[in-house]
Amino acid sequence: MHYICCMLYITRRERFSAAHRLYREDWSQEQNEAVFGNCSNPNWHGHNYELFVTVKGDINPETGFVIDLKKMKQIIRAAVIDKLDHKNVNLDVDFMQNKKASTEVIAVEIFNVLRPLFIKENVLLHSVKLYETENNFVEYFGE
Repeated sequence: MHYICCMLYITRRERFSAAHRLYREDWSQEQNEAVFGNCSNPNWHGHNYELFVTVKGDINPETGFVIDLKKMKQIIRAAVIDKLDHKNVNLDVDFMQNKKASTEVIAVEIFNVLRPLFIKENVLLHSVKLYETENNFVEYFGE
């Protein structure tokens, strides 16, 4: 059986809990609080994040999959979730060293980590959507 089709998109959701702090060392605590609010708390604060990773590709005629979801889960967990879950984003996460720990930057860096891993699986990373709260999220398409 051969599938001739348009590009298909498939998404995997993962969750992780992590602490972070938004601040600039070259600013006073007062200036950090004025810009970053409670997110600049010197004792850190945390979120229960939801991560949505979407890849795109053609259906493999042998499996009927764009990608095996078990493989997708393994990639995301090993490269991202295991590094972030119950960690301090500012201090413990290798791909976040010397970067601002905003949701925007975290999403971009997750995308950068995952992109080459999915290329090896013959799919393209389409987007990373990261929810910091139920009301606030960022979506990055690698542009």
